[in-house]
Amino acid sequence: MAGKFELWTDKGGDWRFNLKASNGQVIATSQGYSSKASAMNGIESVKTNAPDAPVVEIEK
Repeated sequence: MAGKFELWTDKGGDWRFNLKASNGQVIATSQGYSSKASAMNGIESVKTNAPDAPVVEIEK
């Protein structure tokens, strides 16, 4: 099975999503969104913008 996005509302009423790998491990977690449509746009943004995203190491 391929990875999947899980969409839910948190205790504060915001919409959030996780991207899970095929083994069930969470590999990305979203910010809170005020509407389901905004969360869905966030999912579409990840699908569109991340396939070839570079890895950039930063110092903290």
